Amino acid sequence: MARLHLWIAAAVLALAVPSLAGDPDMLQDICVADTASPIKLNGFPCKANVTAEDFFFAGLKKPGNTSNPAGSLVTAANVQSFPGVNTLGVSMARIDYAPGGQNPPHTHPRATEIVFVLEGVLEVGFITTANKLFTKTITMGEVFVFPRGLVHFQQNRGHGPAAVIAAFNSQLQGTQAIATTLFAASPPVPSDVLAKAFRVEPDQIDAVKAKFK
Repeated sequence: MARLHLWIAAAVLALAVPSLAGDPDMLQDICVADTASPIKLNGFPCKANVTAEDFFFAGLKKPGNTSNPAGSLVTAANVQSFPGVNTLGVSMARIDYAPGGQNPPHTHPRATEIVFVLEGVLEVGFITTANKLFTKTITMGEVFVFPRGLVHFQQNRGHGPAAVIAAFNSQLQGTQAIATTLFAASPPVPSDVLAKAFRVEPDQIDAVKAKFK
Protein backbone atom coordinates (compact mmCIF):
# COMPACT_ATOMS: atom_id res chain seq x y z
CA MET A 1 0.00 0.00 0.00
CA ALA A 2 2.85 2.40 0.84
CA ARG A 3 4.40 1.70 -2.56
CA LEU A 4 1.07 2.42 -4.22
CA HIS A 5 0.84 5.76 -2.41
CA LEU A 6 4.38 6.63 -3.48
CA TRP A 7 3.58 5.71 -7.08
CA ILE A 8 0.45 7.88 -7.06
CA ALA A 9 2.38 10.79 -5.54
CA ALA A 10 5.10 10.44 -8.19
CA ALA A 11 2.50 10.37 -10.94
CA VAL A 12 0.82 13.50 -9.60
CA LEU A 13 4.17 15.31 -9.44
CA ALA A 14 5.02 14.21 -12.97
CA LEU A 15 1.76 15.65 -14.22
CA ALA A 16 2.16 18.86 -12.22
CA VAL A 17 5.75 19.75 -13.18
CA PRO A 18 5.06 20.60 -16.85
CA SER A 19 2.37 23.06 -15.78
CA LEU A 20 4.99 24.97 -13.77
CA ALA A 21 7.42 25.28 -16.68
CA GLY A 22 7.49 27.81 -19.49
CA ASP A 23 6.76 26.95 -23.10
CA PRO A 24 6.76 23.21 -23.98
CA ASP A 25 10.15 21.73 -24.85
CA MET A 26 10.89 21.52 -28.56
CA LEU A 27 11.33 18.15 -30.28
CA GLN A 28 13.53 19.32 -33.15
CA ASP A 29 16.52 21.60 -33.67
CA ILE A 30 14.54 24.45 -35.21
CA CYS A 31 10.91 25.27 -35.97
CA VAL A 32 10.66 28.69 -37.57
CA ALA A 33 7.08 29.90 -37.29
CA ASP A 34 4.86 29.81 -40.33
CA THR A 35 2.65 32.70 -39.25
CA ALA A 36 0.67 32.53 -42.51
CA SER A 37 -0.47 28.96 -41.90
CA PRO A 38 -4.23 28.46 -41.41
CA ILE A 39 -3.48 25.68 -38.91
CA LYS A 40 -4.32 26.68 -35.34
CA LEU A 41 -2.46 25.10 -32.43
CA ASN A 42 -0.66 26.03 -29.20
CA GLY A 43 2.07 27.98 -30.95
CA PHE A 44 2.82 28.09 -34.68
CA PRO A 45 3.56 25.27 -37.15
CA CYS A 46 7.05 25.05 -38.67
CA LYS A 47 7.65 26.48 -42.11
CA ALA A 48 9.53 24.45 -44.72
CA ASN A 49 11.95 26.94 -46.26
CA VAL A 50 14.21 28.42 -43.58
CA THR A 51 17.03 30.95 -43.98
CA ALA A 52 19.41 32.75 -41.62
CA GLU A 53 17.16 35.81 -41.85
CA ASP A 54 14.50 33.94 -39.87
CA PHE A 55 16.84 34.03 -36.85
CA PHE A 56 17.63 37.75 -37.15
CA PHE A 57 15.68 40.76 -35.87
CA ALA A 58 16.80 44.39 -36.11
CA GLY A 59 13.71 45.99 -34.61
CA LEU A 60 15.25 46.85 -31.24
CA LYS A 61 18.04 49.07 -32.59
CA LYS A 62 16.16 52.35 -32.63
CA PRO A 63 14.05 54.12 -29.97
CA GLY A 64 10.29 53.76 -30.34
CA ASN A 65 7.85 56.63 -30.79
CA THR A 66 6.60 57.57 -27.33
CA SER A 67 4.12 60.21 -28.53
CA ASN A 68 1.05 58.56 -27.05
CA PRO A 69 -1.04 58.96 -23.85
CA ALA A 70 1.16 56.56 -21.86
CA GLY A 71 4.40 58.15 -23.02
CA SER A 72 5.96 54.75 -23.74
CA LEU A 73 6.30 52.22 -26.51
CA VAL A 74 7.01 48.49 -26.38
CA THR A 75 8.76 47.04 -29.42
CA ALA A 76 8.41 43.27 -29.21
CA ALA A 77 10.78 40.63 -30.56
CA ASN A 78 8.48 37.68 -29.96
CA VAL A 79 7.26 34.96 -32.29
CA GLN A 80 4.74 37.30 -33.94
CA SER A 81 7.52 39.55 -35.27
CA PHE A 82 10.55 37.23 -34.93
CA PRO A 83 9.58 33.75 -36.23
CA GLY A 84 12.94 32.19 -35.40
CA VAL A 85 12.09 32.06 -31.68
CA ASN A 86 9.18 29.70 -32.28
CA THR A 87 9.38 26.75 -29.81
CA LEU A 88 12.55 28.17 -28.19
CA GLY A 89 10.79 29.56 -25.11
CA VAL A 90 12.46 32.99 -25.25
CA SER A 91 11.68 36.47 -26.53
CA MET A 92 12.72 40.08 -25.96
CA ALA A 93 11.38 43.61 -26.18
CA ARG A 94 12.63 47.17 -26.10
CA ILE A 95 10.61 49.63 -24.03
CA ASP A 96 11.12 53.36 -24.52
CA TYR A 97 9.76 56.05 -22.19
CA ALA A 98 9.34 59.78 -22.67
CA PRO A 99 10.05 61.96 -19.61
CA GLY A 100 7.25 61.05 -17.20
CA GLY A 101 6.25 58.16 -19.46
CA GLN A 102 4.78 54.98 -18.04
CA ASN A 103 4.42 51.35 -19.00
CA PRO A 104 1.04 51.03 -17.23
CA PRO A 105 0.23 48.25 -14.75
CA HIS A 106 -0.05 44.99 -16.66
CA THR A 107 0.63 41.26 -16.45
CA HIS A 108 2.33 38.62 -18.60
CA PRO A 109 0.38 35.40 -18.03
CA ARG A 110 2.93 33.22 -19.78
CA ALA A 111 6.31 34.61 -18.73
CA THR A 112 8.62 36.05 -16.12
CA GLU A 113 10.17 39.32 -17.31
CA ILE A 114 13.63 40.70 -16.58
CA VAL A 115 14.67 44.20 -17.65
CA PHE A 116 18.09 45.77 -18.23
CA VAL A 117 18.21 49.57 -18.19
CA LEU A 118 19.83 51.12 -21.28
CA GLU A 119 19.38 54.71 -20.13
CA GLY A 120 17.38 56.87 -17.74
CA VAL A 121 15.89 56.52 -14.27
CA LEU A 122 12.89 54.26 -13.74
CA GLU A 123 10.67 53.44 -10.82
CA VAL A 124 9.61 49.82 -11.25
CA GLY A 125 7.49 47.51 -9.15
CA PHE A 126 5.24 44.48 -8.91
CA ILE A 127 2.39 43.46 -6.62
CA THR A 128 2.01 39.99 -5.14
CA THR A 129 -1.27 38.10 -4.80
CA ALA A 130 -1.17 39.17 -1.14
CA ASN A 131 -1.30 42.80 -2.40
CA LYS A 132 2.25 43.59 -1.25
CA LEU A 133 4.11 46.09 -3.43
CA PHE A 134 7.82 45.63 -4.17
CA THR A 135 9.26 48.74 -5.80
CA LYS A 136 12.73 50.02 -6.68
CA THR A 137 14.36 52.90 -8.57
CA ILE A 138 16.77 51.56 -11.19
CA THR A 139 19.26 53.27 -13.50
CA MET A 140 21.55 52.51 -16.44
CA GLY A 141 23.15 49.06 -16.30
CA GLU A 142 20.87 47.74 -13.55
CA VAL A 143 18.47 44.80 -13.71
CA PHE A 144 15.05 44.07 -12.17
CA VAL A 145 12.84 40.99 -12.49
CA PHE A 146 9.03 40.74 -12.51
CA PRO A 147 7.67 37.29 -11.54
CA ARG A 148 5.37 35.57 -13.99
CA GLY A 149 1.74 36.62 -13.94
CA LEU A 150 2.05 39.38 -11.32
CA VAL A 151 0.85 42.94 -11.97
CA HIS A 152 3.83 45.22 -12.58
CA PHE A 153 4.74 48.64 -14.01
CA GLN A 154 7.56 51.00 -14.96
CA GLN A 155 7.54 54.80 -14.65
CA ASN A 156 10.19 57.19 -15.98
CA ARG A 157 11.28 59.31 -13.01
CA GLY A 158 14.11 61.10 -14.80
CA HIS A 159 14.19 64.39 -16.72
CA GLY A 160 15.10 62.77 -20.04
CA PRO A 161 14.12 59.69 -22.05
CA ALA A 162 14.58 56.19 -20.66
CA ALA A 163 14.83 52.75 -22.23
CA VAL A 164 15.14 49.12 -21.19
CA ILE A 165 15.68 45.77 -22.87
CA ALA A 166 13.27 43.15 -21.53
CA ALA A 167 13.68 39.39 -21.78
CA PHE A 168 10.98 36.73 -21.33
CA ASN A 169 11.02 32.96 -20.85
CA SER A 170 8.29 32.51 -23.46
CA GLN A 171 8.14 32.92 -27.21
CA LEU A 172 4.87 34.84 -26.74
CA GLN A 173 4.54 36.24 -23.23
CA GLY A 174 1.06 37.70 -23.59
CA THR A 175 0.20 41.10 -22.11
CA GLN A 176 -2.89 42.28 -20.29
CA ALA A 177 -2.82 46.01 -19.52
CA ILE A 178 -5.09 46.30 -16.50
CA ALA A 179 -6.81 49.60 -17.35
CA THR A 180 -7.29 48.70 -21.02
CA THR A 181 -8.54 45.23 -20.14
CA LEU A 182 -11.20 46.61 -17.79
CA PHE A 183 -12.24 49.81 -19.55
CA ALA A 184 -11.78 49.01 -23.24
CA ALA A 185 -12.90 45.39 -23.50
CA SER A 186 -15.08 44.43 -26.47
CA PRO A 187 -17.92 43.97 -25.77
CA PRO A 188 -17.54 46.26 -22.76
CA VAL A 189 -17.54 45.10 -19.17
CA PRO A 190 -20.86 46.36 -17.70
CA SER A 191 -20.36 49.68 -15.95
CA ASP A 192 -22.28 48.58 -12.87
CA VAL A 193 -19.87 45.64 -12.46
CA LEU A 194 -16.86 47.96 -12.53
CA ALA A 195 -18.62 50.56 -10.38
CA LYS A 196 -19.17 48.00 -7.63
CA ALA A 197 -15.60 46.73 -7.92
CA PHE A 198 -14.09 50.23 -7.68
CA ARG A 199 -16.73 51.50 -5.22
CA VAL A 200 -17.72 54.46 -7.39
CA GLU A 201 -20.81 55.47 -9.37
CA PRO A 202 -21.49 54.02 -12.84
CA ASP A 203 -21.27 57.47 -14.48
CA GLN A 204 -17.69 57.75 -13.20
CA ILE A 205 -16.90 54.46 -14.87
CA ASP A 206 -18.49 55.68 -18.11
CA ALA A 207 -16.30 58.78 -17.97
CA VAL A 208 -13.16 56.62 -17.68
CA LYS A 209 -14.33 54.31 -20.50
CA ALA A 210 -14.75 57.35 -22.75
CA LYS A 211 -11.05 58.13 -22.41
CA PHE A 212 -10.15 54.75 -23.93
CA LYS A 213 -12.18 55.20 -27.11
